[in-house]
Amino acid sequence: MKQIEVQIMGQSYLLGCPDGGEAQLRDAVERVDAAMCKIRDAGKVKARDRIAVLASLNLAFDLAAQEATAKAAPPAEPAPTPAAAPADDGAVDPKATQLIHKLDQALAGDGHLL
Repeated sequence: MKQIEVQIMGQSYLLGCPDGGEAQLRDAVERVDAAMCKIRDAGKVKARDRIAVLASLNLAFDLAAQEATAKAAPPAEPAPTPAAAPADDGAVDPKATQLIHKLDQALAGDGHLL
C-alpha cells in the first residue's frame, strides 16, 4: 500500500492507497471535493464538518438511487460522474437545501458544530 497526497476543499490529506487503486481513489476524492465545494459555494453552510456530513449524505443518497435503478433495470449507459456533470448554473439543489434544513433542525441544540 502506498500513500498519496490529495486536496479536498483546499486542505491536504495523506491517504493510504492499495496498489493499482490510485485512479479510483483520485476519482473518489474528486467527487467528494466537488460535492463539498458545491455546498460551501451555496453559502448556507460554513462549518467544514457540516459540509462534509451533507456531502456524504448527498453521495450516499445518489449511490443508493443508482443501486435501486440498477436493480430495476440496468442502464444502457453509465451515469455521469459529478466531474462530468454539466456546469453548475448557480441554482441551489433542492435536495441539498432539504438536507441542510434537516441537519440544522437535528443539530439546533448542539453549539459544538457552529
